[in-house]
Amino acid sequence: MSVVELLKEKIRQEGRVISEDILKVDSFLNHQIDPVLMLEVGKEFARRFAGTGITKVLTVEASGIAVALMTGLSLRVPVVFAKKKQPSTMDGDTYCGRVRSFTKEEVIDIVVAGSYLGPEDRVLIIDDFLASGEAARGLLKIIDQAGATLVGIGTVIEKVFQSGGETLREQGIRVESLVQIGSLTGGQIEFLN
Repeated sequence: MSVVELLKEKIRQEGRVISEDILKVDSFLNHQIDPVLMLEVGKEFARRFAGTGITKVLTVEASGIAVALMTGLSLRVPVVFAKKKQPSTMDGDTYCGRVRSFTKEEVIDIVVAGSYLGPEDRVLIIDDFLASGEAARGLLKIIDQAGATLVGIGTVIEKVFQSGGETLREQGIRVESLVQIGSLTGGQIEFLN
C-alpha cells in the first residue's frame, strides 16, 4: 500500500472532523506521532524531491518537526525549525516571519538563527498541514531574508478548500501534498486524490 493510501486510511480511522474547517489528526500526526508512518512520509517526500539539490529542510515548531525530521533523515540533510519565540540564547543575526494560526487564533513571529540558513542553501519546506498558507508565507520570508533558494513545499495534508496551496502554486512554487482534502462539510472527509 502506498504512503498516500496509508495516510488516507489512518485519516478515515482516526481523524475527526471538528468543523467544516478543522480536521483533528492528533493521534498520529501532530500530538501523538506514529513514527513508522512518519518515516514512510519522509521517504515519500525525499523521493518526490529527489535530484533537486536540497541542503536543508525547514519547518515551524512544533507540529511540523516530526515530518521534517523524517524527511531530513531520508534526504540526509539537516532540519531547521523556526522557533515561535526567540530564546535568550539565540544571538547574532536572525531571520523573522509572521504567521497567523487559524486553529490557535493568534499571530506569532517565527525566528531562525542566521547561522543555520544562508545563500548557499537549497531549502525544502515541510509541514503537517497546508490550509491558508500562512506558515508557508512566514517561512518563505525567512528563506528570502537568508538569500536561500526555495526548492518546494511538502505537506502531509492539504485542505484544498482553504486555497493556500492554490495561491502558492500560482506564484510558481512547487507544492507536493500527500493527501488533498476537498471538503469537511457535514462531518465527511472528501479526498481529492
